[in-house]
Amino acid sequence: MEQIAEIFRDWGHLAYPVIFIWTFFEGETVVIFGGYAARYGVLDGYWLFFMAWLGSFLGDQTWYYIGRHYGPRLLKRFPRWQPGVFHVSELMQRYGVLFILSFRFIYGVRNISSIAIGMIHYSRVKFALINFVAAGAWAASFVGFGYGFAVLSEAVTASLPEHLLGDAVKIVGIGALALFVLVVTTLVRRQIKRHEAAQRDAAERSQCDDD
Repeated sequence: MEQIAEIFRDWGHLAYPVIFIWTFFEGETVVIFGGYAARYGVLDGYWLFFMAWLGSFLGDQTWYYIGRHYGPRLLKRFPRWQPGVFHVSELMQRYGVLFILSFRFIYGVRNISSIAIGMIHYSRVKFALINFVAAGAWAASFVGFGYGFAVLSEAVTASLPEHLLGDAVKIVGIGALALFVLVVTTLVRRQIKRHEAAQRDAAERSQCDDD
């Protein structure tokens, strides 16, 4: 993980614009790594948090307005988005504000969610206010996760004899990688199942309309 801190150190002040651009699109990983680097003073934690917050907020505001003004044309251009948009619309009807607060933490639906919310013409002011709060919570969560992981790593390595540190780092790294793969695989499978279910629902609705 020291290599991560070195990368941010090499970037210098350019790290903050990079984090902003990355989070504008979708960047949990860079924020976690940034939190890790902040623990060692390579990055300023407050600036990291602010840039991640701002990038996430403005990114979803942009997708919202794209959906609001160009949604139907986008669906014609990318018909494979239709099940996702339909699924998000249903979640909005069911959960409303709670969904806006949480969709950043749901793998694979961040950008399509903002587009879909814009397409249903959800209140601009309400979305901006809720999105602002949600972006801050998202940024704080992942900066804190990266920082906390660095603290935990220090505690683990400090309690081990020096000759065991190398093996411990390898074991922790392999375990973290295995856990990451397991989580991603599970989330992808769930997303595929939801996508397939949404496609079936859309097909059934289309058939009913034809009848």
